[in-house]
Amino acid sequence: MTAADSGGRHRSPSLAARAQVAAIVVAVWAVVGAPSLGEQPAWPDTFVARLEALALVETLHGEILGSTSATATLEAWCGDHKLAAEPRVVARLNRGEAPPATAEQRRHLQVNDVERVIARSVDLRCGDVLLSKARNWYVPSRLTPEMNRLLETTETPFGTVIRPLQPYRQTIAAEVLWHPLPPGWERGAGVVPPASPATALAMPEALFEHHAIVFGRDHAPLSEVDEVYQRGILSFRIVAR
Repeated sequence: MTAADSGGRHRSPSLAARAQVAAIVVAVWAVVGAPSLGEQPAWPDTFVARLEALALVETLHGEILGSTSATATLEAWCGDHKLAAEPRVVARLNRGEAPPATAEQRRHLQVNDVERVIARSVDLRCGDVLLSKARNWYVPSRLTPEMNRLLETTETPFGTVIRPLQPYRQTIAAEVLWHPLPPGWERGAGVVPPASPATALAMPEALFEHHAIVFGRDHAPLSEVDEVYQRGILSFRIVAR
């Protein structure tokens, strides 16, 4: 059938694209190995690929919002999607990149003006894949000496270090930064970009962001975190059926 249906009426591109989702069995296409830092994941620029990217971003976004540990959720994602030979998240320290805690952050952490608050900026990676850029403002007096040593001298993520404190998160703000399909696409309200299977789907570096307070089992705030999740989370092979 052409763009005009049997009644002579032209079908809108969005309707045709949605019909394609139900009709097409997508073959295996994807990334050969994990891309290097900053490289675009090799997704084709098609409606189906955009729909899959949307579903995956929303899935991880929701899983982290509902979890007690972003690190544990990222490690599970890394293992499930085979982003590296060993599904272990490490924190590469970026010294001096996190600004000092603000007065508002100190209120969130329930500390006075003189209590020490350490600012820590890291890249969270699984193998060579960058998953998240995170800034963390934590209260060292509420951690054990061994926890503070690990944070200062190793690449262990904060969530892994404080796991014995049975932490949980309270989200302050969360925002999806990339929308593979325009708002209202499902009801024909947005303009769906034309398919270009031979072209890679352009993704920004940052896909979504979370801002949260991390508490210990005694309900005392341990840290405030700002996490910007990167396109590396989509660096895996897709098989759609």
